[in-house]
Amino acid sequence: MRYVALLRGINVGGKNKVSMERLREIAAALGFTNVKTYVNSGNLAFDTKKSDDKKLASKIHDAIEKELGLDITIMVRSEDEIADVVAKNPYIGHFDNHKDVHVLFLDRELSKDETALLLAQANDKEMITLDGRTIYCFLKISIIDSSLGKGFIDRKLKVPATARNWRTVQTLLEL
Repeated sequence: MRYVALLRGINVGGKNKVSMERLREIAAALGFTNVKTYVNSGNLAFDTKKSDDKKLASKIHDAIEKELGLDITIMVRSEDEIADVVAKNPYIGHFDNHKDVHVLFLDRELSKDETALLLAQANDKEMITLDGRTIYCFLKISIIDSSLGKGFIDRKLKVPATARNWRTVQTLLEL
């Protein structure tokens, strides 16, 4: 079965440096096959027997920690889940630039209270749609100026998440 691992916060601002070649080697050593990476921000695609997302994330996390000494948050989604994310984008046809739409992959689904807090951040310049463990965000402002870019999910909701722009999400499906 095909999976994508999304590593959070690597190769950003000179911190948590991980070469994609080394990441592929670590994944191959775990027994994963057809291992590919995309860009330098921690997108890893691989084949392995069907498994629980959290178990795969933990396995990759532990290997990276052992081999590189880095404590990296990792979200894993199956190829079918990535296809579902692409198919369900509520903003298709509403944006011109792939950098205007971001997808946040959450470690877990939000509670009702957390969902209410998240959706209260939405406005005409920062549109937010939640679907299970996925947040779609259509920004008409810079991500740096958005509530999501200012760390709202980390600081207020305290839910591990990692974001990718729309082009990256589409490419993940192709990997």
